[in-house]
Amino acid sequence: MRKLLLNTLLSSLLLTSLIPIIFTLMIVTTTSVQGQETEATGIRTIYLIRHGNYNHEDERDPDVGKELVPLGIAQTRLVASRLKSLPVKITSLISSTMTRARQTAMIINEEFPELELQQSTLIRECTPPTWRNDIMEREDPEELNNCTDSLEAAFIKFFIPSPDGEDRNDVIVCHGNVIRYFVTKVLKVNTMAWLQMTISNCGLTIVKIMPNGKMKLIAYNDVGHLPPNMQTETGGDNKTKKLLLPAEKQEIY
Repeated sequence: MRKLLLNTLLSSLLLTSLIPIIFTLMIVTTTSVQGQETEATGIRTIYLIRHGNYNHEDERDPDVGKELVPLGIAQTRLVASRLKSLPVKITSLISSTMTRARQTAMIINEEFPELELQQSTLIRECTPPTWRNDIMEREDPEELNNCTDSLEAAFIKFFIPSPDGEDRNDVIVCHGNVIRYFVTKVLKVNTMAWLQMTISNCGLTIVKIMPNGKMKLIAYNDVGHLPPNMQTETGGDNKTKKLLLPAEKQEIY
């Protein structure tokens, strides 16, 4: 009887001493598995590109007219070459449905023929609300609201973590107002501040979206691929920058 009680006591002591060890092993194992899941989740990198310079004097509908001018085509080829030189695999190419963005994306698509060019009406050029009274006075309130709705829907659709756990590198060709609005969302600042930024044709803006949904602005309006005499921007002195030969002098000696 005394021996049985001793064995029971020893067993109880052994089990009591093992409980902390078992509990610790469970925590370590769970943490390890969770860490593996986090490490296995990919990062989405979005390359936002504003369209190339276009014919501002064209009064036709922007879905038909306002095509890229030769300078805009050259700008696009340079940004396409830069994308091609990146040590990443581009996984998708999306553009606005407007002519100038479509044509820009079509030229970029030539460097990435394996991609199917997709189009979205959510990233069409529009004017969202701003602090600038001179802008707000001439805009239709309904159009301002529609613009905000479209851009908010686009942000929810495109600015999300990688869906399949693999790294993704997505190119979105759209417009100056659209990109600036997106940047305010990424930085978590008031979206009415979008007009405090300028943006160039074929400027490159890069956003990383982490597996947990957090976003980081890597670059904004990077124009390092464009020489100064080919850079055009909203509100800038763009009229003198044309791909034209100078007038030839006729004097012969």
